[in-house]
Amino acid sequence: MPSTADLIDQARQQANRLLGRFQDTPLWNARFDRFARLFGQLSGRPLAFNVAMAVILLWVVSGPLFGFSDTWQLVINTATTIVTFLMVFLIQHTQNRDTEALQVKLDELIRAIERADNTLLDLEELEEAELALLRQRYTSLARAAREEAKTRPERVPAGGPPAAPTRR
Repeated sequence: MPSTADLIDQARQQANRLLGRFQDTPLWNARFDRFARLFGQLSGRPLAFNVAMAVILLWVVSGPLFGFSDTWQLVINTATTIVTFLMVFLIQHTQNRDTEALQVKLDELIRAIERADNTLLDLEELEEAELALLRQRYTSLARAAREEAKTRPERVPAGGPPAAPTRR
């Protein structure tokens, strides 16, 4: 029979091993990412909506059975609060992931276009004041381009002017 000191030592080793696994961030991130993607795909399907509607209808129909009691109301309130709370994290994760992917795609487009301004590649990292200055610069460029377009003669597309819509 192991001594108390041995049991405590084994418990410490086991706790350190578990703590090490919880601190393995890439492992947990990968697991959460897979779960979030799967759950996001499933929860966005019509079947998920229909299941949610069925649960609510079942709850409504069960009202007379439970006398529309406070407990009956508390069940749906608690369930919807928990689901909403968890969905916030899943939606935010999906939003962050999509935003990062979109940002990489935009960065690649900027990088690939020869005349593009490569200083725009990491705009999401700039402070608000720096972004405001850039926004003003590009707003001025857009305004100037619109003014120039007003003074230019209208360009006709290569295939000729568009056909007038016919009325019946």
